[in-house]
Amino acid sequence: MRRPGGRPVGPPAIGRRLFRALPLTPALVLLLLFLGGPIVYCAWIAFTDLQLTGQAHSSFVGFANFRAAFRDDAFLNAVWLTLVFTVLSALVGQNTLGLALAALMRRASKPVRTLTGGIVITAWVLPEVVAGFLLYAFFRREGTLNAILDFLHLPSQNWLFTLPILAVSFANVWRGTAFSMLVYSAALDEIPNEIEESAEVDGAGGWRRMWHITLPMIRRSIGTNLMLNTLQTLSVFGLIWVMTRGGPGDRSQTLPLFMYEQAFQNSMIGYGTAVALLLLLVGSLFSVVYMRLLRTEV
Repeated sequence: MRRPGGRPVGPPAIGRRLFRALPLTPALVLLLLFLGGPIVYCAWIAFTDLQLTGQAHSSFVGFANFRAAFRDDAFLNAVWLTLVFTVLSALVGQNTLGLALAALMRRASKPVRTLTGGIVITAWVLPEVVAGFLLYAFFRREGTLNAILDFLHLPSQNWLFTLPILAVSFANVWRGTAFSMLVYSAALDEIPNEIEESAEVDGAGGWRRMWHITLPMIRRSIGTNLMLNTLQTLSVFGLIWVMTRGGPGDRSQTLPLFMYEQAFQNSMIGYGTAVALLLLLVGSLFSVVYMRLLRTEV
C-alpha cells in the first residue's frame, strides 16, 4: 500500500517511526516516573483523610475535602488574596512595567540600556528567599522606605502590618519585571522601523503609535507573557513567607501559604492536597483563556 506521494504505508513505515522515537524513550520514562507518578498520587491523596501525624490508616472520603474548602472562610479569603496578588503583581505590575521599560530602553543610549538592564535583571536572578529578606528590610518599620519618608518629612507606617498584600505585590513586581522586559524587548525588536516611521510621518503621536501599531503587532507576545507571569505568580511561596508568613493574621495568606499551613502545620495532608489541586485548576483556567487568545492571528 502506498501514499499518493509514492511512500509505502505499513509495518515498515511504522517500524521506522518507532525507531526514530526510541531515543526519546528514556526521557519519557523519567517524566512518567518522577512527574506523572507524583501527580497521580497527589490527586489520590486529595480524596482521602490522610494526616501527617496521629493516624494509622487513611480512608477514601470522596469530595469531602473540596466541600470543606468551599465552606472554609479562610480558604475563600486565600482565594481572594491570591487573585488580588496575581492581578496587582503579574497582570498589572510586571506586565505594564516590563513593557514600559522595554519601550524606553529601545530609544535610550547604550550605556543607559546596559545600566537599566543590569539593575532590573539583578533583581530577577536573586534567589527568592534573598529577595524576600531584602524587601522585608525595605518595608519594615525601621526599614529603608520609612527612612526615606522621614527624610522627606512625609508620614511613615508599618507597611507589612497596614498594607501587607500591597507590600508583597510590590516585592513580586520588583523581582519579576525583568522577565517581562526581556520578552517585550525581543518582541519590539521584531517590529520593522519602516512601519513606525511611516506612522510618525503621518502625524501619529507616541501614544497613538503604541496603541494602534505596537500593541497589536506584539499581541501574541503579550498573551504569552501574561500566561507565564500568571502561572509563576500563582505559585509564589518563599517571597511571601519570608516577608509576612501570610500575616498579620491571614491578611497576606495566598493559596500556596494556606495549602502549606493546612498540610504541614495542621497535619491535614489530604485537605492541603485538595487545596493544591484547586490551585492547579485555577492555573489551568488561566492557561485555557490565554491559549484561546493566542489562537487568533493578528
